[in-house]
Amino acid sequence: MIFTTTHRYSSLVPNEDLVNRLTGNKVHIHNLDFEVIRDEQSLSIIPFSEEENTLKTLPITQVDVQKDGNKTKVVITSKMRKIDSGGPMLVMLFCTFLLLASLVLLYIGGEPQITYTLLGMGMSIFVIFCIRMQMGYFDYVRKIRNYVKSNLGVQFG
Repeated sequence: MIFTTTHRYSSLVPNEDLVNRLTGNKVHIHNLDFEVIRDEQSLSIIPFSEEENTLKTLPITQVDVQKDGNKTKVVITSKMRKIDSGGPMLVMLFCTFLLLASLVLLYIGGEPQITYTLLGMGMSIFVIFCIRMQMGYFDYVRKIRNYVKSNLGVQFG
């Protein structure tokens, strides 16, 4: 998926200690709680947003912890919830449509004013969309990743 991010780290802390440090904890980011749940082989950090009335695009984060010799490999994968993915995908589709329409009009020699207006609208909407995603969804992803790194004492690897 286009909004999925993966980061890999290594830690000297044993595998079970890493899992026990996070299991059952709650992460509080921007007045929203994220709960850490232990799955079969990994940890999931999911948003607790039942009381939230505003429209937000939130990530579900999977933390895979695997033993690798005397180190522990930590893989953090964040992806957008399926319920939230409709709006951003629709905006991306609309921007792509505006870009393609402006390129077609530019190629066939249509009216330059309409062509450049469509191109400008598509680019403006895309830039605003990217800024809003960085301030919202990707900010949650960064803060969850930093929370996991700070609690696990991980290093780049």
